[in-house]
Amino acid sequence: MSEPIRIRLIERDDFDAWLPLWDGYNAFYGRSGETALPREVTDTTWGRFFDGYEPMHAMVAESGGRLLGLVHFLYHRHTTMTGPICYLQDLFTVESARGEGVGRALIEAVYARAKADGAQRVYWQTHETNQTAMKLYDQVADKSGFVVYRKGL
Repeated sequence: MSEPIRIRLIERDDFDAWLPLWDGYNAFYGRSGETALPREVTDTTWGRFFDGYEPMHAMVAESGGRLLGLVHFLYHRHTTMTGPICYLQDLFTVESARGEGVGRALIEAVYARAKADGAQRVYWQTHETNQTAMKLYDQVADKSGFVVYRKGL
């Protein structure tokens, strides 16, 4: 990568450049075509990033005027800590930028922002088949040992 990577908060004018990243993230997890997210979900998610009452935030990785990655994160309370904790919900980099430090830079930016905002922990989950990403995650965080259960309602 010839230009340095810059991590910054998302801006309203970024929508057209953010949307292909968001679509790529969702396609990676099988949400495309007939199983794609409804546009209403995308629009609601986008709006939450700019609503001061929402605990949801977004940053992007930029290089050479092009967005290369995104990270979405939110804060919530925890029963065993007095401060908030940060859930890193979505992380995605374009395929051409993988292995170039974009994902690591986005994670480190979330760490810095969460610490500045008084969070006591950052955590996330990934699918067990995402072996490539887990190689990075094993370098920048500790596995919690917890297994995730869920039930659609």
